[in-house]
Amino acid sequence: MSIKLGDTAPNFQAETSLGDIDFYEYLGDSWGILFSHPADYTPVCTTELGYTSKLKSEFDKRGTKVIALSVDGVEDHQNWIKDINETQDTDVEFPIIADKDRKISELYDFIHPNASATATVRSLLIIDPDKKVRLIITYPASTGRNFNEILRVLDSLQLVDNYKIATPVNWQDGDDVIIPPNVSTEEARKIFTKGVTEIKPYLRYTPQPNT
Repeated sequence: MSIKLGDTAPNFQAETSLGDIDFYEYLGDSWGILFSHPADYTPVCTTELGYTSKLKSEFDKRGTKVIALSVDGVEDHQNWIKDINETQDTDVEFPIIADKDRKISELYDFIHPNASATATVRSLLIIDPDKKVRLIITYPASTGRNFNEILRVLDSLQLVDNYKIATPVNWQDGDDVIIPPNVSTEEARKIFTKGVTEIKPYLRYTPQPNT
């Protein structure tokens, strides 16, 4: 199947490095990040999981649970985690799914046959508390992901859900935000008491509401 933005993320049960899980139960009411890796004991994956582990406090601040996946087994995951902790100076606490039969990879369309017939590509999904898919990013196996960008998008999505705004190009937390076209300027001036700057009738900025 092909999962698209706005779709409900499919539930599944799986073995992981931390024991058996039900995906929905693991997420609970949190936001979630599910990301796939081509294989254990590979250099780019090792740096990615190490960096993700170091971001634990950032994900915790955003009410977000992280879970990784590759097509290797639980024992490989557990032994590889020791290498990650040693080489990346961290302590991996999030689970890694053991998808040896590739059922979850196929469910989430993580295997792209023209890239590799067996290994998963570097796909990442952000899933909101309603289990809706809000972001899909896919990288080739040779390119490590930018997790600072993942945090930026997560901040944007959570802000957009709480306020009637959008975020402009290269937006960072604390920057001015955009008022969407379906909110009139008159209405915007009532909603956004910090002020509205109108560049064009369709291009209007306001300070980030929650700062």
